[in-house]
Amino acid sequence: MRLLLELLEAQPAKRRPPVHVVHLATEEALPLLRRARRAGLPVTVETCPHYLAFCAEEIDRVDRGATVFKCAPPIRGRHTREQLWVALGLGEIDLVASDHSPCPSELKRLEDGDFAAAWGGIAGLQLRLPVVWTEGRRRGATLEQLVPWLSTAPAALAGLLGRKGRLAQGYDADLVVWHPQRPWTVEPEALLHRHPVTPWAGKTLQGVVEATYLRGRLVYRAGDLPGEPAGQRLRGRLALPR
Repeated sequence: MRLLLELLEAQPAKRRPPVHVVHLATEEALPLLRRARRAGLPVTVETCPHYLAFCAEEIDRVDRGATVFKCAPPIRGRHTREQLWVALGLGEIDLVASDHSPCPSELKRLEDGDFAAAWGGIAGLQLRLPVVWTEGRRRGATLEQLVPWLSTAPAALAGLLGRKGRLAQGYDADLVVWHPQRPWTVEPEALLHRHPVTPWAGKTLQGVVEATYLRGRLVYRAGDLPGEPAGQRLRGRLALPR
């Protein structure tokens, strides 16, 4: 991040493009980010659910299944995880992105546990909301905070605020029917990922998505995907969610 911010600062103020830092996994970059913000540099940053949920001390390195935790950047220690939560709560980290990186089970080397050869990525798209909520509520986060982290700020970053990211007149009716208090256990075979390999297998999360509407159209309900795919290609312009 240091080089990125130095290059950005070296540009004439009127020509500085907005810069977004992905997959923040270490608290060591936070002082650099604070300095950049004080200098008025147009920079935003995201972290991911696995950096907010896991820590190296809780991953059994002897366990052959530890390859499911391999990602880039790697998962770091407990102190780092808690500092990322502090930064997220203070608004220093703008949003939480899934960093969805699926792969077939054989590429994760689940059988032989070869960590060096295993695919470096975690499939987390379907679990982003319950993971962030489960871990966040333990630290005092509110439902109101989830909205910018998971919805408004991502839409703004993609240049789609005005159509996506809020429940307001003129916006697409993208809705989630969600039971925030209901616990459930992650079963890989029940996930809708094409390759349901997940480090959250067997873990209990809080909050169940009961239905999802895309532009007012029901696209998910209780594990089923009714109707035909209804996605559209959207074009926005990179913008700052501030």
